[in-house]
Amino acid sequence: MDRQLTDASLKVTKAIPAANANNTTDSIDLAATAPGHTTEMIDFVINVPATPALADTKSHTLKIQDSADNSSFADVAALATRTRTGAGGAGAAAVDYRVKLPPSIRRYVRVYQAVESAGGDSTGVSITVALKF
Repeated sequence: MDRQLTDASLKVTKAIPAANANNTTDSIDLAATAPGHTTEMIDFVINVPATPALADTKSHTLKIQDSADNSSFADVAALATRTRTGAGGAGAAAVDYRVKLPPSIRRYVRVYQAVESAGGDSTGVSITVALKF
């Protein structure tokens, strides 16, 4: 049995942006993790609910970004960009993206997300980002 705990202070939510727009979640401070936890022991989890309004062939893109100063963020090259695409008039299914943070990750992490032009209105749906130990 795999038991993982989530600290409420290490969890953020953000609405999916409108079509042809982007946004970022608030950052999570990795220095606030429990003592004794290294980044290799932490799962970074992005929960994305179903988005039935995501238009066919249009994408919702997510990227994990990091920063040393909580001001200047950059995409984490070691972690792949995640892309969900609307299909069949049903949008995109719910998904959990779970990754291990690389040892090179900087102190603050957040998620950048964008929706393609004419991608539909999924602004009533929010992603949740959390660290799990």
